[in-house]
Amino acid sequence: MRKLALANKLDDTIEILKLQRDILKDGGYGRSVRTPRKEERLLRDSVTCLHAGEARKRGSCDECVLADFVPPEHRDEEYPGHFIPLNERGDTIHSLEEAGEREKAEIALLGWLNSTIKRLEKEQAKQRAGRVESKAGKRRS
Repeated sequence: MRKLALANKLDDTIEILKLQRDILKDGGYGRSVRTPRKEERLLRDSVTCLHAGEARKRGSCDECVLADFVPPEHRDEEYPGHFIPLNERGDTIHSLEEAGEREKAEIALLGWLNSTIKRLEKEQAKQRAGRVESKAGKRRS
């Protein structure tokens, strides 16, 4: 049963990352028509965020699928997802935006989403292959 729960979590994670990637690729982080002076916050202002639409988050981000990618020392930040290392240099949304590099942050996030989705899909394929082998072994017994 635990393997099934992990598989479902992996499926959910992949789907949410794909949705996030599509939002980013489709320009979903442009300025809002309602508040054109306010720049949308990467990840935080996304429909994939558990706190979307809230002025301030009202609880923990522990249930977010991105929480597993956030280094432990940053899990209590206001925007924990902004501290996910996006590349080998360790760039994060936070570090790039602090440096005034919003466009680089978007590019790095897109690269991270693509590579993470690819890695998780390989893991998913291995899990599925293992379940098929396990079922076949049980039938032979």
